[in-house]
Amino acid sequence: MAASAAEGNSSGRHQVVVIGSGFGGLFGTKELKDADVDVTMIAKTSHHLFQPLLYQVATGILSEGEIAPPTREVLSGQKNATVLMGEVTAIDLERKVVVSELLNRTLETPYDSLIVAAGAGQSYFGNDHFAEFAPGMKSVDDALELRGRIFGAFELAEIAAARGEDTEALLTFVVVGAGPTGVELAGQIAELARRTLKKDFKNISSRQARVVLVDAAPQVLPPFGERLGTKAKKALEEIGVEVILGAMVTHVDQTGIEMKFKDGRAQRIESSAKIWAAGVQASPLGRTLSEQTGAGLDRAGRIAVNPDLTLPGHPEVFVVGDMISLDHLPGVAQVAIQGAKYAAKEIGNRLDGKPSQGPFKYWDKGSMAIISRFNAVMMVGRIRMTGLLAWLSWLVLHLVYITGFKNRFTAVVHWFISFLGRDSSERTSTMQQVFGRAAIQRLEGGVADLVATPEELAAAEERRAELEATAAEEARLTDQRQRGVHHEEPEAATS
Repeated sequence: MAASAAEGNSSGRHQVVVIGSGFGGLFGTKELKDADVDVTMIAKTSHHLFQPLLYQVATGILSEGEIAPPTREVLSGQKNATVLMGEVTAIDLERKVVVSELLNRTLETPYDSLIVAAGAGQSYFGNDHFAEFAPGMKSVDDALELRGRIFGAFELAEIAAARGEDTEALLTFVVVGAGPTGVELAGQIAELARRTLKKDFKNISSRQARVVLVDAAPQVLPPFGERLGTKAKKALEEIGVEVILGAMVTHVDQTGIEMKFKDGRAQRIESSAKIWAAGVQASPLGRTLSEQTGAGLDRAGRIAVNPDLTLPGHPEVFVVGDMISLDHLPGVAQVAIQGAKYAAKEIGNRLDGKPSQGPFKYWDKGSMAIISRFNAVMMVGRIRMTGLLAWLSWLVLHLVYITGFKNRFTAVVHWFISFLGRDSSERTSTMQQVFGRAAIQRLEGGVADLVATPEELAAAEERRAELEATAAEEARLTDQRQRGVHHEEPEAATS
């Protein structure tokens, strides 16, 4: 039976529910700070993730805490905001209720206005089984697992070399997807092999590591245009990354990947460390909303919205960020941030009796991607730039959007150590990080199988009360010296 959050609402104010703690969810919630509303954010994690820097967690430059501050801490000064942890499993548009679950606990949260900013996950283009051997990089868990796989590959190669075995597959790293994430990750793994780890091993030379970047597209960084894509490819090759374009991955297993080219030619690369950075799939909540409204879905699961980001027939529901299909908007942080701010302002205008802002208009602030130390690509308006200046611009921009002063400070320190020196200060990894995901996936109900249901807890509490009563009776018998003492049973009363 689902509990309801309605009982906790005694203010009588307009209730806004925000789904997601990413860029859209966080900025939408903060934008409502001064509005005469109560805001409830529901998210499946307890942190706000600065996703563009996940690859730096995976490669040991930053810790997860520096790019994922606790959401409660970020919003602690906002009096009208409440944070609830849970995965949203359903949205009932007719009843205006959001249903969320956390470890067998179900909660229903009513709303007057709703901002859906649930984001997107990794897409394997119908080959979800690839994820077992080629993890994506969309969460802190993903980054920590990849950190263990990347550094673990070097450790395994060291042991194999000591035993006289071949290390080529162990020292081959394949990154699938030549978008910004794939380019940044491939470049940083190459930096690890060439600079950071070059003196750390005795039996192997980390500089012999092979880093391969694979994509079915004909160029690197397609959204950046042909000229920047060509420069990025050249820069990657200069630091030792092997770029293979026009190759579609057709199979992934424990020991490698298989690719197929347009001319029908097939190629296999033996590799123990594969990383998937190709394609995204919008949150399943898009389908839930589509089924109730008739709004269309594109191939990536993004839902068609009105020009004001609302759902057809439901002006109280806004959808923002990676979930929307509107005017060919890209799936970048700025779309989510600007869309969420627009939705929050629209809600405030309605309550204040002000006119609508009109259709949502996206301001493209440009795109950036880091390639290697002191080298990046930048596209802002008509400006196209590569090299050191683009890299410095990337540094400044990311510092601006990292949430919290302490996170900015520690990020600068670690960047100084990593980029000016040769160390990566966050290289700790464990077997649990590497194999925890696989272990959880083997459970039929996931992590929920590891905890008791409320009904099981109630039964356990009842059993505990029985044991306490038994223990108290045992103590009484001992203290009153009644053990072994015969007592006559009282005679039954007669009429």
